[in-house]
Amino acid sequence: MELVGQKTSKPPFEVFMEALNNIAPSIELKKRKIGGSNYQVPVESSPERKQTLALRFLVQYSRKRTERTIVEALANEIIDAYNNTGLSIKRKNEIIKTAESNKAFSYFRF
Repeated sequence: MELVGQKTSKPPFEVFMEALNNIAPSIELKKRKIGGSNYQVPVESSPERKQTLALRFLVQYSRKRTERTIVEALANEIIDAYNNTGLSIKRKNEIIKTAESNKAFSYFRF
């Protein structure tokens, strides 16, 4: 958090919370098996689930970064998420795009 504060010159906790809000997907896909076929049905995410997914994306994509230490990688991923760039934001947009394309199956939601 100190590294985030140094690089952004803003309060690190506020940067972290804004980054989590930027990463958190509002919609996700659930698999439903109906009549022998599997459908990906878009459903709204609960606030707890949004936060869990955001933290998971943050850690997952900071591990894939090429910085020397995980501390630097995590700090840079938080800063990228705060600026709406980076792999975590790309993953969120990918989920939303897939959910939009599967909107036709939303009537299977129950």
